[in-house]
Amino acid sequence: MSIPEKVEFLGHVVENGTVRPSVAKTIAVKKFPVPTVKQVQSFLGLTGYFRKFIPAYSKIAKPLSDLIRSDNPFVFEQPQMEAFEKLKKLLTESPVLIIFQQGKTTELHTDASQQGYGAVLLQEAEDGKLHPVQYMSKKTTPAEEKYSSYELEVLAVVNALRKFCTYLMGNHFKIITDCSAFQRTMDKKDLVTRIARWALLLEEFDYEIVHRSGQRMQHVDALSRYPVAIITSDTLTARLKRAQQEDEYTQSLRSMIGSNNDSDFFDKNEILYKYVDGRELIVVPRDMQTEIIKLAHEKGHFSAAKTEGVVKQEFFIPNLNVPLSTYHVDFIGPLPSTNKKYQHILTIVDAFTKFTWLYPVRSTSAEDALDKLKVQQKTFGNPKRIITDRGSAFTSKAFGDYCTNENIQHFQITTGVPRGNGQVERIHRTLIPVLTKLSIADSTKWFKFVDPLQRILNSTFNRSTKWSPFELLIGVTMRNKEDLHLRDLLMEEIMEELQEQRRTTTRCKEKYPEDTGGE
Repeated sequence: MSIPEKVEFLGHVVENGTVRPSVAKTIAVKKFPVPTVKQVQSFLGLTGYFRKFIPAYSKIAKPLSDLIRSDNPFVFEQPQMEAFEKLKKLLTESPVLIIFQQGKTTELHTDASQQGYGAVLLQEAEDGKLHPVQYMSKKTTPAEEKYSSYELEVLAVVNALRKFCTYLMGNHFKIITDCSAFQRTMDKKDLVTRIARWALLLEEFDYEIVHRSGQRMQHVDALSRYPVAIITSDTLTARLKRAQQEDEYTQSLRSMIGSNNDSDFFDKNEILYKYVDGRELIVVPRDMQTEIIKLAHEKGHFSAAKTEGVVKQEFFIPNLNVPLSTYHVDFIGPLPSTNKKYQHILTIVDAFTKFTWLYPVRSTSAEDALDKLKVQQKTFGNPKRIITDRGSAFTSKAFGDYCTNENIQHFQITTGVPRGNGQVERIHRTLIPVLTKLSIADSTKWFKFVDPLQRILNSTFNRSTKWSPFELLIGVTMRNKEDLHLRDLLMEEIMEELQEQRRTTTRCKEKYPEDTGGE
């Protein structure tokens, strides 16, 4: 009989002789969005309520509290982010968070707004002070947004009772709310159907109502006004699941489950997750990364930095903001042999910035590929991972040994499935026609145009990133001698490629019309 190393029991995780709260108990705080000025005030209201349990609270919170001073500009950078994350971490660990015990003084603090509703379940600990047991935060639905203020306050209580039912049923407790009309509403005889239904649920519990001013309820106000904005839905989750199954990189990560190197990955309901800083994040396959980021941006109209923070609350997108971390590598050719015996080009594309390196080579051997990667290494160091097809150069022992020795993860996509290495494929579809046109007078001179083409590719605005690759990688605009003929040829091929993509999409839609009753 094997004994599990980790057990989840009654809202806690028991592992290696320690007990910690489960993710479900603390998710409302852990997923608090990266704050704006107003949200910083609410977040400090939440954390400040429990400051007596956090040693050196003022020192930790100083980068955030300085932001709300009228004479300071709002600049949310590394010190502020570190303070924000540290306070969230401290607020969801012992000694702040405690285990519920029968018979102890118990209070349920609730608050509501049009944006959402929140609650904190508190209980008296051995030090005689109230500590949080669990947090709740929920976004209002479009229908709930139309409720009156007192209906929203009752809704917050009702949903908190449902959430904490296993703790509260059979125990006497206080409901602390800033809604003075709550009890009068419950005592009415002519309640509307919705309120009457809620009143019946409340009768199942042994509670007393205590009114407290809003100023003394800031710890719950933060959870109600800035609820966890879950941007996943049933249909989106189903699509993520399917996309993961079709994505070779995600499948490669899944194959690592159980290994010593990447034990933070795990499957739940056939969806791949990564455990990061106490949070369970869905691994986003490549085909859906742009959609997820766009969805987060449009849902909150956030800046780029804020959008990144929102995405990281729920999703794991490998190297979301790290240049030179993932290389897409492939050969193209054969091309007409030159006087230097070049017949191929080795293409390397940085996944984040789209910066492209083009190396004329004599063959598609592992030796030629490694020679150029070592050239890269002199200036840029090593990437974390390299993505290639299963060509003989990349499946060779020499290439595998190089990646192992340099601590580079090597992911291989199936040969003939270009979408897995699509960034290189797109470059190649543009590159060959342009080189052909440029070297029409002498097809063996194509290699002379490779360097200027690389410069133009890296200094040209990219539709997906909204920057040129050079600006993203280096931080300044490339100083480049203008070659209008070369740029025009390149842009002509890029536009032709886009038009072909649109034509393909149109044909697919005509052949396979969407099912209007589906997602």
